[in-house]
Amino acid sequence: MTVQAPALDESFAVPADEARLTRAASALRGNGFVVHVVDTAAEARELVTGLLPRDETVFTATSETLRLSGLTAAIDESGEFRSVRREAGDLSGGDVYDTIRLGATPDIVVGSVHAVTEDGRLVVASASGSQFAPYASGARRAIWVVGAQKVVPDLDTALRRLRGYSLPREHERLAKYGQGSFIGRILILEREAFPERGTVVLVREAIGF
Repeated sequence: MTVQAPALDESFAVPADEARLTRAASALRGNGFVVHVVDTAAEARELVTGLLPRDETVFTATSETLRLSGLTAAIDESGEFRSVRREAGDLSGGDVYDTIRLGATPDIVVGSVHAVTEDGRLVVASASGSQFAPYASGARRAIWVVGAQKVVPDLDTALRRLRGYSLPREHERLAKYGQGSFIGRILILEREAFPERGTVVLVREAIGF
């Protein structure tokens, strides 16, 4: 299914300043998330790989942030971790629902979100919603790596960012494969119910979309 993407709003590519980043980090902690703030994507990769156990299953959600930071390769290709994707092998010719179910209940999911509000909410858009199960409750632990350009004042702005920046950028990425994208589902994570379950790594530089 191909849907015309809206015009790209480049204002959503600008990293938040330190004051806004601090407000978001404080609000996230107040909502039950563990929060780390690092300067670079390389520092985020080092931090996350240090947090991951070697004896539990880890699922990497499809994410440009993970790819660009090197986390996808570090988790799925290094052989150091129990990567769900590596252990599953090639599923490209199988049922799409097999792929969706693959990452539904790992011990740990590592991914990103499309927006973080300054009052501490995480917002994610998806065509299929395949990453929503482990993000919401399927994984025992969730780690999200988020560039500072995704920090926005409020939920209304977060939703505008999804449609005016994340979706057009995803169209741009998929155009290389002759595909398009659309927003089929939106997940809003308001508060973490389980202590230490959700970790947010905020990166001061822009990464992903």
